[in-house]
Amino acid sequence: MSTSSKARTAIVTGASKGIGAGIAKALAGAGAAVVVNYREDEEGAERVVAAITAEGGRALAVRADVAGGDDVRRLFDRAREEFGPVDVLVNNAGVATFAPLSGITEEEFQRQMSTNLLGTILTTQALAAQDDIGSASIVNVSTAGTLTHLVYASLYVASKSAVNAFTVVAAKELGPRGIRVNAIMPGPSDTEGTRAMGFPGSAQEAQAVAGTPLGRTGTPADYGPLVAFLASDDARWITGDVILASGGMR
Repeated sequence: MSTSSKARTAIVTGASKGIGAGIAKALAGAGAAVVVNYREDEEGAERVVAAITAEGGRALAVRADVAGGDDVRRLFDRAREEFGPVDVLVNNAGVATFAPLSGITEEEFQRQMSTNLLGTILTTQALAAQDDIGSASIVNVSTAGTLTHLVYASLYVASKSAVNAFTVVAAKELGPRGIRVNAIMPGPSDTEGTRAMGFPGSAQEAQAVAGTPLGRTGTPADYGPLVAFLASDDARWITGDVILASGGMR
């Protein structure tokens, strides 16, 4: 099966590490020119760019906060200046704090909803505002937690559940223009973020592995090929789908 993204320009938000970095590398490997977006981790983003260019790919790191309209416009402008119109968008940027219901504050609500949901909306608007693209593909990164309903993740799961619903509705609205919109729901994974939270080697990881038919947690390399496929013409008949990618955990 071909998953070529040759001659495409892709933006991957939150791609300085983890799942976003894996997706950026997979898209570059499929032939796309990739804009590696980051908000704070410039060093990490430049490492991803270096890894892509070392393999003969094209990549550029661009700092932008997806929760801000001016930043999003600047992100798309920079992508167009370097590589041309953007026809692949991966909304991977996300934040999460796990806490009991009593610990959710207005500030934390705004932080998670602004990045996880509003950021997805703003970047989707920016892609759709281009009047010189033909077919295009948007892939939103959600979470398997919208099905497993993890305790202490109510705010994060709520934000990603909203992303799932947005995906389906946006696919209906943008489909007539040839813009496909899908989402993937990764399961528990070994990333820089989960390592910082102490997940690998924890009782929570052991519980997750026990509940996963394929017997392990995910890695960034597990998700990149799926996104590259959804971005390619091989997936031209797929839109409005929210795809579980969790090793069977549900």
